[in-house]
Amino acid sequence: MPRTRNHATADEADSAPRTLTPAERIAPSRQDPLVGAATRPVGGPVGEHAAVGRQWFWSPQRVGLAMAVLALVVCWFGKASCIQQYTDSNGVNQLDWRSGRPFVAMCYSDIVPLYSSEKLDNPQTFPYATSWQEDSQTRYMEYPVVTGLFQWVNAKLAAGWTTVANAGWLPGALPVAIYFNISAFWLALAWLVTVWATGRTTKRRPWDAVLVAISPLVLVHTFTNFDALATACTAAGILAWSRKRPEVAGVLFGLGVATKLYPLLLLGVLFLLCLRAGKLREWSRTALFTVLAWAVVNVPFMIMATRGWWEFFRLNTLRPMDPDSLYNVVAHTTGWAGFDGMLQKGQSPTALNIVVALLFLICFAGIAYIALTAPRRPRFGQLAFLVVAAFLLTNKVWSPQYSLWLVPLAVLAIPRWRLLLGWMVLDALVWVPRMFYYLGVDHKGLPESWFLGTVVVRDLAVAALCVLVIREIYRPHTDLVRLTGDDDPTGGALDRTRDHLKLPNFRRRHPTPTPASP
Repeated sequence: MPRTRNHATADEADSAPRTLTPAERIAPSRQDPLVGAATRPVGGPVGEHAAVGRQWFWSPQRVGLAMAVLALVVCWFGKASCIQQYTDSNGVNQLDWRSGRPFVAMCYSDIVPLYSSEKLDNPQTFPYATSWQEDSQTRYMEYPVVTGLFQWVNAKLAAGWTTVANAGWLPGALPVAIYFNISAFWLALAWLVTVWATGRTTKRRPWDAVLVAISPLVLVHTFTNFDALATACTAAGILAWSRKRPEVAGVLFGLGVATKLYPLLLLGVLFLLCLRAGKLREWSRTALFTVLAWAVVNVPFMIMATRGWWEFFRLNTLRPMDPDSLYNVVAHTTGWAGFDGMLQKGQSPTALNIVVALLFLICFAGIAYIALTAPRRPRFGQLAFLVVAAFLLTNKVWSPQYSLWLVPLAVLAIPRWRLLLGWMVLDALVWVPRMFYYLGVDHKGLPESWFLGTVVVRDLAVAALCVLVIREIYRPHTDLVRLTGDDDPTGGALDRTRDHLKLPNFRRRHPTPTPASP
């Protein structure tokens, strides 16, 4: 019995987070020329004899969060032009979207029009139970449950704020502007959680979270839609998994799936890694708690408001290829009518849906082959980035805010600052031709070909990152994370475990050195 207790204590000590020594911390200012040049105004790269880790307050985590706050403030000011108001000829305050302001000022946010289009301005509305007529069709809330409830709660808070403001106790504004600001506040907190969780996951490389904090995509898209909620759940779930808490990770992934579907892809990634490591019990617990968390949120609406709950899935099957998809690029360039030809309003693009699903399954099969044949088991962050990137590249929809999904995963997969900042700048700049394309050529906007050209450049940049990640998987001696002595900081129960299953690799073998364990 005493031996068993001692063994359990050792396991608990191994799973507990360990404070790194100064020598074990990675300083990007020493390794990356771009970061080193950026630090010159504040004294340059960290010196060899610097007292690393002894600052009582300004830890890398707090610096990253402070920089994230500044980035979020910049993002809010960028969107604030779209919540300005004016007084019309009848003396009534109106939202100032005259003369294409959302596109000319590039301040467009889905949050503003959704306030009225999802009937959130009606105090009697409840998500998935309330319906309305639109183009002779019955419509319901079109978002997953957590996102729909998030919008509804913020609408109620905006109504309460307006009531108090009318009594003279708070500053007043149009209800839609108050609704946007309340939503932006919670979304900002969600992105701070994303930054915090990523910084806690990187362990030896805490400064990499700064890339998540100051990403150009944050400056543009944090308040474009509600995707920061999903990134927060996903990043926190990855942190829980890295701390060997599969049940907590499952709950967070389940909430993420109830917000956006993409966190479900990470379960597939974990299955491949756990299969190779012989850790399917840990994966089963994570998958079980993911399903339970998702069911707790969704089942009540599935039972009491079945048709409204199904609206999100119905509309996704009905969506044609969006302007930002590669399918639309091909259609615009060649004059191709698409897999389904000309569709009538409300007609489902069945062939396109099948092709999208098949292409993603082919990509996932290729990633599974990589996961099971690599000379060393890939890191969780590497495969997670590959799977989500493959999903976006093959999907018929790549809404601009979807790029936020990739930011924390890219930092975990390939922490090369110059490459990641280059991709993020390219991706953020797609917003400019997008807005002027939506403005229309008749209103001095840009033709569609300009916008599609930037979409292609963005997709090529993401594909290039995927190629580099695959190269580092097959040549682990080039992986910056493993060069410092780590195995898989995001791996949790997989970290430093032996392979249980490995398929033969039919690639031409090149002897490559593997970094030794510290």
